[in-house]
Amino acid sequence: MRKIKQNHFSKRVYAVVAKIPKGKTMTYKQVATKAGNPLAARAVGMLMSKNYNPKIPCHRVVRSDGKESGYNRGGWARKLKRLHEEGAVL
Repeated sequence: MRKIKQNHFSKRVYAVVAKIPKGKTMTYKQVATKAGNPLAARAVGMLMSKNYNPKIPCHRVVRSDGKESGYNRGGWARKLKRLHEEGAVL
């Protein structure tokens, strides 16, 4: 099986998201900005939708407008439940 090489931006995104502590959230734009490209919020969303690494807590990344956003492990309701279990206030 051939390994796909990650680009630098995606590595930075995953590193930023991996550091979001329990009970806290960041917006897609905040993650993009911290990863070095404040205009790449949609790219962050795409990366989070493809994430299956349990060390990358993608459920802690939310929309800045408070609207529902996807979660590939059970949908929005599951994402909210996980955030509430961790003590996050939305």
